Amino acid sequence: MPLPLDPNPQFEQYAHPERLVSASWLSARLGSPGLRVVESDEDALLYDIGHIPGAVRIDWAKDLNDKTIRDFIDADAFAKLMDEKGIAADDTVVVYGDKSNWWAAFTLWIFELFGHKDVRILDGGRDAWMAEERDTSYAVPDYPASNYEVSEHNEAPSRIFVDEIRSRREELTLLDVRSEKEFAGRTSEEYPQSNVSRHGHIPGARNISWEHSTHANGRFRDFEDLQQTFKDFEKEEDIVVYCQVGERAAHSWFVLKYLLGYPNVRNYDGGWVEWGNMVRMPIATEPSA
Repeated sequence: MPLPLDPNPQFEQYAHPERLVSASWLSARLGSPGLRVVESDEDALLYDIGHIPGAVRIDWAKDLNDKTIRDFIDADAFAKLMDEKGIAADDTVVVYGDKSNWWAAFTLWIFELFGHKDVRILDGGRDAWMAEERDTSYAVPDYPASNYEVSEHNEAPSRIFVDEIRSRREELTLLDVRSEKEFAGRTSEEYPQSNVSRHGHIPGARNISWEHSTHANGRFRDFEDLQQTFKDFEKEEDIVVYCQVGERAAHSWFVLKYLLGYPNVRNYDGGWVEWGNMVRMPIATEPSA
């Protein structure tokens, strides 16, 4: 049974306040039946130097990726992972992490692809918890298996592949949430190791860096600020969000879908790593500053 919503007044402004929790709300409910907390970081070792008591670690690279192809694990493997982490299908799952919740948002996005009904983000992520000097633990919990069953696996509402973008590029609203420099093709500063052969952006894409959705402390900006940031996007548009490999795009996907209430938003997680390496794929760049 889902846990009650966080009554934080800022959250009430958003289209789907049920998708966020604050550190105070979570702290008061740690250990509650039906609650599981998941830490998902870019730097997976952060979990080992202290994490929210009772939280389990889900390592995006090791736990959620298929070992032989560039794709996510399948439904059976996801159910097995949930069993190993002690997460039941009807649990309220709260995800948090480093880097302003990039990878937490990506993990939430994958949970949604597999039909998990109640998954939320800790506003501000790991930094918010640590900044408030709340309790941490080194203990790795060992929960009983949950007998998890994937009720549905429908990627279509939230994920898009390169073939559709190629065939419908003129019809789609493409949003590149990388930095201005990456968009212009001058650098790949967040992913210098990505070995992309061409730099730039998908022709026709607009650029609003993910960071315009958060404060310096990683917490989401209020509804009016976010509305202003995305004021040029219409609710009926078919919006495709992308970055390098999908994690920053998942963060902006979350903002558009759950905070602002845009109904048709999909993450192109193939991202620039795929587009920038494909033969005969058109790219665009901006003049150097």
